Amino acid sequence: MVIPLRRRARELAMQVLYQCETTGQDVDQALGLTMANFEANKKAYAYARELLLGIGARREEIDELIREQSSHWRLERMPLVDLNILRIGVYELCACPDVPASVVINEALEVASRYSADDATSFINGILDAVKQKLDRK
Repeated sequence: MVIPLRRRARELAMQVLYQCETTGQDVDQALGLTMANFEANKKAYAYARELLLGIGARREEIDELIREQSSHWRLERMPLVDLNILRIGVYELCACPDVPASVVINEALEVASRYSADDATSFINGILDAVKQKLDRK
């Protein structure tokens, strides 16, 4: 199975966000270490970095949108993998009008099915769909 390049970039971004959360490293340091020490797809680097920088610049807005749509879950209680998949999806819904909302959500679910618990996909789907509705994205 061939994994699309942008999905690889989203996976790389999710892994780097996780690394930043657990180690306190900044994005550039974590991305550099990941690229140097793991079998990361070098072609995915540019879009992953774009996602990471965009999420960093809009983190408060992104987290607030997630918080609003997950009324029974505090961000601090969410599994980090799920939270970071949500951050990537919400960022793309907010800042990437060239990516259809259905693609954003589907890609988040594909990443979640590979890296998260079985029940995470319905949770992520629900939150991203609610954010899409709030933003009135088609």
